Amino acid sequence: MHRPQNLIPGDRIAIVAPARKISPNELLDATNILTSWGLEVILGQNIFNEDNQYAGRDQERADDFQQMIDDPEVKAILFARGGYGSIRIMDKINWEKFKINPKWLIGFSDITVIHSYLSQQLEVESLHGIMAINFPTASESAIESVRKVIFGETLSYSVKAHLLNKVGSTKSQIIGGNLSLLHTLCGSDCDIKTDGKILFIEDLDEYLYHIDRMMLNLKRSGKLESLAGLIVGGMTEMNDNKVPFGKTAYEIIYEHIEKYHYPACFGFPAGHISNHCGIILGRTVELKVDAEVQLNFEK
Repeated sequence: MHRPQNLIPGDRIAIVAPARKISPNELLDATNILTSWGLEVILGQNIFNEDNQYAGRDQERADDFQQMIDDPEVKAILFARGGYGSIRIMDKINWEKFKINPKWLIGFSDITVIHSYLSQQLEVESLHGIMAINFPTASESAIESVRKVIFGETLSYSVKAHLLNKVGSTKSQIIGGNLSLLHTLCGSDCDIKTDGKILFIEDLDEYLYHIDRMMLNLKRSGKLESLAGLIVGGMTEMNDNKVPFGKTAYEIIYEHIEKYHYPACFGFPAGHISNHCGIILGRTVELKVDAEVQLNFEK
């Protein structure tokens, strides 16, 4: 797995919007914090465009992303926000220059499609971390995790155990992201290969029955039985029907992995929560699940 180059003060970081529209004031906190790290922040020229819910037309969003991918002076790209739309521009992107000069791409949620393409097609690490829109409400540790990763510092976490955890330890490459996006990508060139990997999943604003349906998709396609481990982040603002489903999102997920013998961690602080701890997708990590959970990323 290829590792993007670490940043140093004075380097240039770009912000682009591949999905939902964004306003200038929503970027102020991120810009100020990135600048305080000694980075030069530049914006995509179309970033404040609007096309219904999108940050401009598909080609405009793709053009901004392509420009920053190709610019050798840009050392990292922070996505402005998620929502929906990144998948619409994937076939418009030429990755040839990125292959030669990979750089940190930072985001989550809708950005899962980009993370998955990087891991499955390009074998390049990326950062499942907060986006520009999240900086005003993100915890200090969430923001700090982004800084640590892009500047090449050691990353590790210790979190409290969850009642549904399955104890054990494993060491492997971590992949994954937003469960709904992983479900959407099944059968595409971004579809994840899970054999021997640690899978991370999280989601927002889904119906509980749909969590069950997506987990069944992963299970019946063989993606769960071959895992080295599972990390379940936030399952935030879940919805139910008038006739209750009868289980929480965590209980649904546990039901589908109960028979497997790998370690599993529930309630890991990553996802659509303020304390969204960055995860280096594609990096080898050591996962220990016991009285507490340890996640240590290879240096």
